[in-house]
Amino acid sequence: MRDDRPNESPVLAQRGLRRPSLDARSWRPIRAGHEEVRMESHGGKKLVIAVALWQLTGVHAWAVDPPCDAFPPAKQLRCVEVWKDLYKEDGPAIAQFGLDQLKRREEGKITAQQHLAQNMDFIKQATERRLARLNERMAKE
Repeated sequence: MRDDRPNESPVLAQRGLRRPSLDARSWRPIRAGHEEVRMESHGGKKLVIAVALWQLTGVHAWAVDPPCDAFPPAKQLRCVEVWKDLYKEDGPAIAQFGLDQLKRREEGKITAQQHLAQNMDFIKQATERRLARLNERMAKE
């Protein structure tokens, strides 16, 4: 049974839903059935919580990410630059590893589990090498 109100949305009506009630907290089906679906919306509460969390973490948004947070504040900007440069240097090797591994996977030479394990090992080893090079370069400066 359809409620024919002029302000009713045709899309909502097709799905058996009405516009939100006056308190804007629930959606109810138009069809009168044995089960009524009601979904509560706590948008206002979520907004307040999100703003509060944003304000609390706003101070930390400008903090330097690892691994450069371990260096003194005077060296952190330089560390971030070096870290990005090291990542750019390793980019082609990382891409080639990914392409080679994808080829092996498509050929059926490795399984999904092996693919994941090899990815994790490669990422861990590449990161360890990059950290060692970062520490070497930062020690020189």
